[in-house]
Amino acid sequence: MYPDNFYYSKDHEWLKLEGEVAVLGITDFAQKQLGDIIYVELPPVGKVLDAHQSLGTVESVKSVSDIYSPVSGEVIEVNSELAQTPDLINKDPHGQGWIAKLKIKDSSELQNLMKAADYEKYIEGLEH
Repeated sequence: MYPDNFYYSKDHEWLKLEGEVAVLGITDFAQKQLGDIIYVELPPVGKVLDAHQSLGTVESVKSVSDIYSPVSGEVIEVNSELAQTPDLINKDPHGQGWIAKLKIKDSSELQNLMKAADYEKYIEGLEH
């Protein structure tokens, strides 16, 4: 269910590395907790983020949640399709529902994130 080649944060974001670029989104667990997503506030391209800094918000019928950057970096692209179809996050959270692409500042920060098996154990503890 959770791709093995991704990194996961305790805030339920995922990162997929493509060279020095990290594609970022929220996990399937997060989108299920949120319910139907109706709006995504995307960060401006060029914004420089520290690890754990909010880069935008996801609004659902239930609540508004911050999206945190798991690593430091610069936003180099955003998923503009989410402006028209924010529910892509519900339909394909680990694919077409990606939120932003970051140029990573310090790849050693990836060591602070979980791999798929660890993330699955982490959310198991939250569901019980």
